[in-house]
Parts: sequence; structure tokens; C-alpha cells
Amino acid sequence: MDELPCLNESHSLSPDKRPTSPSLTNGTSHPCSNTVHCCLAAQSSDSRADLPNDSISKCSSNNKNNLNEWIRLNVGGTSFLTTRTTLCKDPNSLFCKLINEDMSDMVTDGKDEKGAIMIDRDPTYFVPILNFLRHGKMVINKDLAEEGVLEEAEFYNVTGMISLVKERLRERESERRERPQGKKHMYRVLQCHENELTQLISTMSDGWDFEQVINVGSQYSYGSDDQAEFLCVVSREYSAPGPVSPPPPPPPPLPQQQHHHHHHHHHH
Repeated sequence: MDELPCLNESHSLSPDKRPTSPSLTNGTSHPCSNTVHCCLAAQSSDSRADLPNDSISKCSSNNKNNLNEWIRLNVGGTSFLTTRTTLCKDPNSLFCKLINEDMSDMVTDGKDEKGAIMIDRDPTYFVPILNFLRHGKMVINKDLAEEGVLEEAEFYNVTGMISLVKERLRERESERRERPQGKKHMYRVLQCHENELTQLISTMSDGWDFEQVINVGSQYSYGSDDQAEFLCVVSREYSAPGPVSPPPPPPPPLPQQQHHHHHHHHHH
């Protein structure tokens, strides 16, 4: 790591030391042989200000062994393509060790036939980790559990991500603690005939939820006309603190004149 100051000294390169590659005009972009310093330099956002902006990107693109910048990981059978720069964003992370210690066998399970570094971890939970290293934001797909992401962030030791996920878990926990005292449910039971049921369901006013529909009667009555009777249990949330005037029940069922048209459809 003795060539670390490649970027900082780049201004003062003497002409004879200057690389011969024609695309480098004004010494700002020393094509560091080893790219790792580029990532280290690019890694903390505050130090970025005093580097010439383009030197960071040119550093990797003009690099003679540019293929070296791209790294393939095989996480639990899924292949990921990323760069040294991305993997080195967090200098404490497992990835940075992995690269700097020349892929030491301690950390990985060797390489697969494509030369990808194999890591025996869950690939779906690896996605938010890699994206965090790429752009610094925590985006967790809604079907992933935050606990699972935390587990991986801790395994790879991505410190920024660990604190963000913990923060989110804390928020979620405090929301959960406030919720039960804040909300109460009120229940209503409505009675209706079979042919009014759909009408009732479709006219339920906002805020009311169906809890249960109970079929009562008519399977034991012998009149050919009889329609099944239903009890509908509906509920509504309200906030506990103030005294609550119960909200009005859902709109009443339709008038009951169409009983006779439909009864044969419903005959069992």
C-alpha cells in the first residue's frame, strides 16, 4: 500500500514521472496501479471535496488493468457484478478486507468456475447491502424482513447500514408500542337476507370493516320462499382518548321486495 498518495500527489508529478498514456493531460489522473486507493480516497464523502472530481472516475477507467476493477461475487449461487470502488465504500467491511488481503481464504469459500468469489449467504438479502454500498441509501424491498437485512449487514460488517437498519427497527418498535393504546375497535352486528348481502357489502361506508358473516336459519325452515338470513359483524377503529360517539351504522339494506324473484337460484 505504499503508493497510497497517488491522488494527492498527482498535481505535483514531475514530467518524467508522468504516465505516457495520451488520455492523461494534466497529471490529475495518475492511473494507480492498484485501484484500491482510489476506492479508499473516494470513500468518505467529505474528503471528496478536495480531490479534483474527475480524478476519481478516471482513475479506474484509465487503469491499464481495468478488468481488475470489476469483481464478481457468487452469493449463495447468485452471481453479482460490482466494482472494487463499491465494495471498498466502507473500509471496515468484510468486502474491503476480502479485496485488500487478496481474496484471503479466511473470509470466503473459494472461487467458482467463473472466478467469482463464493460467499455462503442468502442472495436476496445481499441485494440491499450491495445497493447501500453503491448509493448510500437504504432501500429494502417490502417482502424482506428488516431483521434479515440487519443480520447480513452485521455479517458483512457494513457499519453505516447496520446503524440505519437498527434505527428503522427502533422506529417500528416504538410505533408498535404506541398503537395498541391509541386505537380501539367498535363492533356492530347487522342482520340481513341473502339477497341483501352483496348490497350491504358494496355500500359499507368508509372506515367499516367486515369481520365475519354468519349464516343463521333457513337451512332448517321448510318454506320454499325462505332465504338464508345472515348476521354481519362489522367493526370500526376509533382513537381512544376522547369520549366517542359511536359512528352511524352502515346504510340500511335494500327494501325487501325482490325476495321472490331469486329464491330458486338459492335453493339447496
